[in-house]
Amino acid sequence: MAFAFPALVSIHFGGDLAVGGDMTHDALAMVEYRTGPAVFIIGDSEAAVTRARATAALSDIPVSGTARLDEGWSGALPSGPTLVELDRDGPYLDTFLPRLTAEAEIHNRSAAIAVSEALIDRLFASAWHPNILLACNPSDDQRGEDLAAILTPRDARLHDIGRQGQDVLNKLSQDVGRIAATLASLAEEERTAALVQAEREDEVDVPDLDPAAIRALIRARRLRDHYFHGALFADPAWDMLLDLMAARLEGMKVAVSSLCIAAAVPATTALRWIKELTERGLFVRVADPADGRRVFITLSEETARSLAAYLRAVQRIGAPVI
Repeated sequence: MAFAFPALVSIHFGGDLAVGGDMTHDALAMVEYRTGPAVFIIGDSEAAVTRARATAALSDIPVSGTARLDEGWSGALPSGPTLVELDRDGPYLDTFLPRLTAEAEIHNRSAAIAVSEALIDRLFASAWHPNILLACNPSDDQRGEDLAAILTPRDARLHDIGRQGQDVLNKLSQDVGRIAATLASLAEEERTAALVQAEREDEVDVPDLDPAAIRALIRARRLRDHYFHGALFADPAWDMLLDLMAARLEGMKVAVSSLCIAAAVPATTALRWIKELTERGLFVRVADPADGRRVFITLSEETARSLAAYLRAVQRIGAPVI
């Protein structure tokens, strides 16, 4: 079974998205008489637009139009799914990214954004909506999977388009749900009188949580990569939980780009874990008061209590947390 999409015969003239009056595409040349979903492409350079067009071509997806994003951007956005490639920072992102998020929120529109590592913090601060897929230096296959995902309705995704990519997203959601349920269970147990009493009885033997000890655990986890393939033990959620707990105890703030590094997986994978864990309420986005273009990530209070309870329980039995 496949979704039926109207034939792509309308012309998007791109005047709204023109740069300084210079059209970013020849409207007549952009007409493609094919049935199926179409995507509008926005890039901040000719190279970025070319990459996005190549992604659409490899996926056999028609392009309804293209536009250059720079200082001359007018603020208008297309009405359909949008594929965005960003190579560099610029003041126009202050308007573009919030507008893209607003379109996703108000009109349920979807977008896939690929950026360089330098833009990770900027991206996560503004383009946070579930309808927006975030990627950092993605492969061609990953770009294609994201394109397929945004062209399929979020509330009725079938596997006739981008099955592999959607299966990955579904598994991520399931894994995060499992982690959330486990932490919620730990939090409930912590609230029981028996656990509280056990904590009191053992508190003379169990020292306070030590951020240095948690950092040592993280380093020990990274040592495994010297002896085994890193993918064998990849567990980004746990690595990020430990990193955020250590930062909490140290009174430090953690930017999204730093947390991606702590996850010890490709940046795109880390971004999607952070996004999903934030949407589930395990992580919390905190605005940087000194820079509106950046957010910090912290543990939610319930997650912090649950993780602290677990770490104290491990300390009581003297087992390593690996």
